[in-house]
Amino acid sequence: MQRARTCTRRRIAQAECDNQRTRSSGKGTPRRKMKKVHKSSGTDDKKLQGALKKLNVQPITAIEEVNMFKQDGNVIHFSAPKVHASVPSNTFALYGNGEDKELTELVPGILNQLGPDSLASLRKLAESYQSMQKGGEGEEGKKDDDEDIPDLVEGSNFENKNEVE
Repeated sequence: MQRARTCTRRRIAQAECDNQRTRSSGKGTPRRKMKKVHKSSGTDDKKLQGALKKLNVQPITAIEEVNMFKQDGNVIHFSAPKVHASVPSNTFALYGNGEDKELTELVPGILNQLGPDSLASLRKLAESYQSMQKGGEGEEGKKDDDEDIPDLVEGSNFENKNEVE
């Protein structure tokens, strides 16, 4: 009997505690579920579009790619971005997915876009690449000597042997 009373008291205490969490005000009010408000990220885009319209931005269509050089030597690369610009207010807007790439990945087509800072980092990369190549040639040079075609020695004429036989 005593055990049943303590279990019942625990259940009542737990129910009261649960009621306090879900109740919106006093004792006599019904329990209501909490209404969760979801913030949409679309409002930021709308605000940005409104601010750009005030600046009178115009779309620029002839841009194929955009590269932004970072301090650490990496590049933020946009391929086929949408670009809007307002030259009098010095405002440019880029739309698209940017990829974080290393400078070496874009080297052949990016050389004419490099500034003095980027050229210095490119030189360092080229020097390290050359030193790696030289270090690799020392080990590979020994292996290549065994696999090369042997040089011809004078006095060995195989055509004459066939005629003699």
